[in-house]
Amino acid sequence: MIQYPPLKALIAFDAVMRMNSFSLAAKELCVTPGAIGQQIQKLEEWLGVTLFIRQIRQIQQTEVAAKYWQSIQPALGQIANASNKLRENQKLSVSLSMPPSFAAKWFTRRMARLMSRHPEIELHLNATTVPVDFERDSIDLAIRYFDGHNPTLDATLLFSDEARVYCSPSYAATTPLNKPDDVHLATLLVTTMHPHWERWLTTFSAIDDEQARTMSRIHFDQGLMAIDAAKHGQGVVLTSPLLVRDDLEDRLLIEPFECPLPLMQGYYVVHSNRLALRKVAGLVKQWLIEEARATVLENQCQVSA
Repeated sequence: MIQYPPLKALIAFDAVMRMNSFSLAAKELCVTPGAIGQQIQKLEEWLGVTLFIRQIRQIQQTEVAAKYWQSIQPALGQIANASNKLRENQKLSVSLSMPPSFAAKWFTRRMARLMSRHPEIELHLNATTVPVDFERDSIDLAIRYFDGHNPTLDATLLFSDEARVYCSPSYAATTPLNKPDDVHLATLLVTTMHPHWERWLTTFSAIDDEQARTMSRIHFDQGLMAIDAAKHGQGVVLTSPLLVRDDLEDRLLIEPFECPLPLMQGYYVVHSNRLALRKVAGLVKQWLIEEARATVLENQCQVSA
């Protein structure tokens, strides 16, 4: 006969290990810290080992606890994932994660088309730069900006990417930008998603390393903030054409010179290749692929026109 440890105690133990705190674990599980302490004590008695050294207002996990948690955590994750997937399979809901810039500049402007085609789907959108862990998070699909290589993911390219320089018309009027070398007169708006100014300067300008180091720069951890700063005449931004398409059409931004920098990264729709993709999530994936192809064709038609 298989002897199982107290499962409720295992859940409490997992929460405490993740939070390194009885009180934070209690908050996550919606119980009292005392209840967490009782579950941990019950598990310690069942295992016959000490898992935590209790001190005033803090705890310290033992080496035994760390090794034990490392062994059981994958199984707990599989249980949670299988249970959530089974529950979600009864619904026509789809959870989709993507970078905030992609959500704001491309996806949200096209959501109505998706809902028009599939009005039965309940969509849950999560905009974040944090990569999804499909083994633990209740996410069906994600748009990820990367090189497409990950052995745990099924990745389909939506958009290849390149970095181009943009600024507002007013900024170009006050800061002559006739050729790439002229960017030494400008303020560079640097983003974490497209931190490629050094490569761009080396590829397209004669600006040396010493000149580049003395150039004025403003750093942003969100691409949307950098693009917005460029629209308000704060400098020149190096970013993806996909994210500024509407701003170019509305003449809020212009491209002072044609100097595209090819990139290895792109926007991929991804999901775990270890877990079966639900049929309803497959419908959203197919729509994303078709909509991306339509966007590429539209851009090609505009360029050739």
